[in-house]
Amino acid sequence: MGNIKIAIVGVGNCASSLVQGIHYYQEKTPQDAIGLMHWEIGGYKPGDIEVVVAFDIDKRKVGVDVHEAIFSVPNCTAVFCSDLPKSGVTVRMGRILDGFSDHMKNYDERRTFILADEPEPTEEEVVKMLKESGAEILLNYLPVGSEEATRLYAGCALKAGLAFVNNMPVFIASDSEGRWASHFEEAGLPIIGDDIKAQMGATIVHRTLTDLFAKRGVKLERTYQLNTGGNTDFLNMLDRNRLASKKESKTEAVQAVAAHRMDEDNIHIGPSDYVPWQNDNKVCFIRMEGKLFGDVPMNLELRLSVEDSPNSAGVAIDSIRCAKLALDRGQGGILEAPSAYFCKHPPRQFTDDEAYQMTEHFISGD
Repeated sequence: MGNIKIAIVGVGNCASSLVQGIHYYQEKTPQDAIGLMHWEIGGYKPGDIEVVVAFDIDKRKVGVDVHEAIFSVPNCTAVFCSDLPKSGVTVRMGRILDGFSDHMKNYDERRTFILADEPEPTEEEVVKMLKESGAEILLNYLPVGSEEATRLYAGCALKAGLAFVNNMPVFIASDSEGRWASHFEEAGLPIIGDDIKAQMGATIVHRTLTDLFAKRGVKLERTYQLNTGGNTDFLNMLDRNRLASKKESKTEAVQAVAAHRMDEDNIHIGPSDYVPWQNDNKVCFIRMEGKLFGDVPMNLELRLSVEDSPNSAGVAIDSIRCAKLALDRGQGGILEAPSAYFCKHPPRQFTDDEAYQMTEHFISGD
């Protein structure tokens, strides 16, 4: 059926895990392909995805082959597929805008970005590069808080005729005024978003437990979710000014499946601290307090430890194929089912059971 040609904005840990995964599963069969939600979607397998253009702003990545750049510092995720041939695709200089937080200049170069000396391309040049690459889908992997930069690349996807998968908590698909949704629908281009929900991460686990409380008649009174990590994502989020949409996205994902919305004082969800030696390992602490039969109190505490970026890539690989499926069908606008299942902040929230069934129907074409 041919390859799915993708463009990537941000060649960080998440992009590294995705590219490694594309090649890792090329050597697998359906019987031994551990870690996938779907082996095949619309006839497309994981190995059918191909990166044809990529953008970054770090001098250790710009001008470097994609298959080499994904292993460049400050990337620190697990390496599970290192023997990659040259891709023949060189990482291009991207737009900086608000994609780089000033406080990150004060950290060791092994932990943070080093801005490339190359001139930034204009918006028109980005659009031209996307068109010339033959890309069909643009993946947004910009840092949290990159509001202006995300909107620019979403606009570039529209002008270049690409589908858009928004893995970050900038509200494009879920824009309250629906402007982006209208633009993509008018252009006949699919969009999936916003803010990727990891395969087995803090959000999906917290949502599942919250839904369980509701279904079992347990009143959830208070809850928190605290997260620590040592990758550039957590370093970037030390600037609390960049966290407004991230906190809203994660909090709403849990509130949406609660039997009753909790008062803001009784729910706290969000990144907590940067611990350098954790690298790409994310540790999550969840506490839930409630009341059982007879108003008898109970509480639950959970600790989850996962490698953050492979956890994300397991979902991205399905988002890409669902976007391609929509392109093949001539379907534009928001893909409601994949957005609800794969993202924390979709335009409409559903329980994960509902979103799963909706996505299966979408894939099968029902």
